[in-house]
Amino acid sequence: MNDALYIVDQPALVDFCAGLGDPPWLALDTEFVREQTFHPQLCLIQIAVPGRVACIDPLAVPSLEPLLERLYDPRVTKVLHAAYQDLEIFFQLQGAVPAPVFDTQLAALVLGCGNQIGYAALVERVLGVSLAKAHTRADWRRRPLAPEWLAYAADDVRYLGDLYNRQLAALRERGWLEALAEDFQALAAPEHYRLDPLDAWRRVRDQNRLRGAQQAVLRALAAWRERQASRQDRPRRWILADAALIELARRLPDTPEALRQIRALPNAVRERQGEALLETIAAARAEPPEQWPTPSRRRRFSLEQAARAARLVELLENRAAQYGIYPGALADRRDIEAVLFGEDSRLFHGWRAALLSGERLSEFAPDASG
Repeated sequence: MNDALYIVDQPALVDFCAGLGDPPWLALDTEFVREQTFHPQLCLIQIAVPGRVACIDPLAVPSLEPLLERLYDPRVTKVLHAAYQDLEIFFQLQGAVPAPVFDTQLAALVLGCGNQIGYAALVERVLGVSLAKAHTRADWRRRPLAPEWLAYAADDVRYLGDLYNRQLAALRERGWLEALAEDFQALAAPEHYRLDPLDAWRRVRDQNRLRGAQQAVLRALAAWRERQASRQDRPRRWILADAALIELARRLPDTPEALRQIRALPNAVRERQGEALLETIAAARAEPPEQWPTPSRRRRFSLEQAARAARLVELLENRAAQYGIYPGALADRRDIEAVLFGEDSRLFHGWRAALLSGERLSEFAPDASG
């Protein structure tokens, strides 16, 4: 079934947005590619409200302003599935997320439908509708878009409203709707989409093998790569691979000759960017030790803390089993460490706090043994 509008010109977009009225919800999805770029390339926007579905071509429409005005209407809940990447695109367009947001994947987790369940699997499980999966690898930059591609894209929002209404009722019945709203508000927070280049080193593979000044150099090199990738709009690995960053930080070359000994560094990069790399390494090595980054490491538990950790893990596993929720989605080691060391934890907020309602997590805090 493909009764969706395909909007490729400005008058049609204006008419569609004007005809949306005041919907109780607005389903939203996007198709994009980013295999050859740093920033995602927006190729299609799918919209659904009760009784209407549209696919909007941002490569053809001169201005998305009429649509953005509707998307950023704070009176209308935007319903998405696995919302982060779609919201990231709109944050880049507008510097803000189109809130309020309802993520059906997150709601599905809380309602016991599995951790990170896909949209098609959720539609089949909840609505009994089997969706085609043939075009998940389509190149959405191609024009014209094939009719079967458009039908596939329209289906990505066609059933979101039904999922939303069923999940809304289930959450209200459980009394968790307000708690989950806290998680949705966090999903719309701008800080989730502002990527600080100085934090890029934490995503470099094998960064935990470096120590001291090596970590400082890795931080500087990863930030340099991040800025280059953003400026050139190329994937990070096309600028410099993780393996090259690690070897540069480990060996700390300080001359062109030493740079030539870095086997993971491509010749072309060394020739074009060798001087910049050496300057970046030298500046990072000159930083005082108190400014070096601190890698995240597991904290060691005392025997008494280990006993409390075991009791907390047992509690979490039992409560997760009670609601059919994957235990690893409820809490990871960092969440447990935070409770044991008297720090803030995800377990004190949102749906996790609602799930643990009635449990005194303070009993696991440092002063609990005193």
